[in-house]
Amino acid sequence: MLDSTTKGERILWKAYPSWKHFTWLYLFSALSALRAGLFLYFGIPTWEMWIAGAIFLLSCVFVIRHWARYFVTSAKVEIKNGYTGKEIDAINLEQIRDISIQQGFIAGKLGIGTLVIQDSGGDRRLQFRGVRDPEVIKARIDALRPPLDEEKEGLSP
Repeated sequence: MLDSTTKGERILWKAYPSWKHFTWLYLFSALSALRAGLFLYFGIPTWEMWIAGAIFLLSCVFVIRHWARYFVTSAKVEIKNGYTGKEIDAINLEQIRDISIQQGFIAGKLGIGTLVIQDSGGDRRLQFRGVRDPEVIKARIDALRPPLDEEKEGLSP
């Protein structure tokens, strides 16, 4: 049910946010586990709670990562709920005005980024957060987009 599309559409790319997108949760989990280890070493009670906290943070990664799933089909780009398969938002390929990449320093080093897809009306935008190799995905979507009317007019003699 999750991968179902409108009749005649083909799924060309699909992904969840990258595991690397949650590096900050791994860091906090490691700090919690380190603190638990120190408490255990020095015989301080409540070290078990710090281990439980570390495990809880790691389990949050699994839940949050599957919250959204990104799709590029032959007709549109869309975000679906990763658990129910229900469409959250979508933009048809011919309605895409601009695609940009937002990438901070750390995200750039990790090879991930956010694709921001703006519609031609300017009132809607999709954000594919934590996408691995965002430049490649942007190029794929750009290749699928039909030329805009201004581009067609500029090419006519």
